[in-house]
Amino acid sequence: MSEPVCPAPDEMTFGDALEELEGIVSALESGQLELEESLDRYQRGVSLLQALQTKLEDAQQRVTALIGELEGEPVSEK
Repeated sequence: MSEPVCPAPDEMTFGDALEELEGIVSALESGQLELEESLDRYQRGVSLLQALQTKLEDAQQRVTALIGELEGEPVSEK
């Protein structure tokens, strides 16, 4: 039986990535996983966390640009 293919974290929605990360944290905290599976899940969790941080930074930049537009300031793209 083959392993299920997980989507790349940067291709997931914020909500889906967060939900998967929460599941990984719960599984790791349970202490019921074998070492290899724990390491695999931890690695996946790190990838999800990085993608989530990137999505949050992008959203923050968009909000900052929108606030600048409302205040009449020129918008600079980074």
